Amino acid sequence: MIDQVLIDTLNLRARDFAVRWKGLIRKAPQLRHYNTMDDEALIEADRPFYPLLARTLDRGLDRSLVGGFFVKLGKERMLDGFPVSEVIYGFNFAQEVVIEYLMTEFAPENTMRMYQSMGALTKVAEFFLLGSFYLTKGFLEETYTNMSSHDKISEELLKKYFTDDFFFKKE
Repeated sequence: MIDQVLIDTLNLRARDFAVRWKGLIRKAPQLRHYNTMDDEALIEADRPFYPLLARTLDRGLDRSLVGGFFVKLGKERMLDGFPVSEVIYGFNFAQEVVIEYLMTEFAPENTMRMYQSMGALTKVAEFFLLGSFYLTKGFLEETYTNMSSHDKISEELLKKYFTDDFFFKKE
């Protein structure tokens, strides 16, 4: 069982987590697109992850909810001109922020919380791994769509390079 304090903290301190994430982004020269954003825009770009993680920890993993959120986000990031590598790398920093909180602030409270943290780590990792999967799917789906409609690339050529099974494709 996940401690309610952790769930409440993810909800109530989502902005604080996003501020920590912004700090990691600012230190990463590889994240050129994120680093063109002003501080407040960066914070707002990351803030929604934590309440969604809290809901997942509280109620269990809802693939539809998590998938829908991250597919949409992947599409938005593609349309905003981000490389997919930056999107995934930046997302990994959000996971790092949560793990650091669990290990340095939540777990040391007492022995029971330390054990709860170990259980939460597995669920946190599952959330972020699934999020990365859906982020990538959304990003590639939007790339496919844009190449097909705006760049007029043939379906044959797209299928050659996009072997993924996107959600919108009909079999």
